[in-house]
Amino acid sequence: MAKIIVFNNDTDRMETYYRGESERMPYNTNRTLTVREFRGSSGSSTLWTTKRAMQSFNTTRYLFGAPIPVGFAFKRPWEGGHGSQSQHYAGVAFDTGQRLSNSERNRLWNTANSSRSLDICRTTEFNTYLGSF
Repeated sequence: MAKIIVFNNDTDRMETYYRGESERMPYNTNRTLTVREFRGSSGSSTLWTTKRAMQSFNTTRYLFGAPIPVGFAFKRPWEGGHGSQSQHYAGVAFDTGQRLSNSERNRLWNTANSSRSLDICRTTEFNTYLGSF
């Protein structure tokens, strides 16, 4: 069971949820992102994110029209990431598309880049290993 802390950007308040690994993340629609996917290989019993990050994922997933494989979206700095590359997976960035073909990855990037989902999140933290959107 994971303790999940969500900053609700609409109310400026922190919310706490308790979810099993196969349950959906708070604010995630249609169970398209489970706690296990969000956690990845992190050993933390407490995870955190923002409501807007979840809404951004929901919007991008809807517009993409297909599952978006998420390797992880949460890692503490000392748990690693992409070697000497970006280490910003603190619940507001998503390592996506690793299991997609190059053409599917490009379509995902184009979907996210041309959508307003980044405006919802108010960040450019929706990422793929290929680069930031």
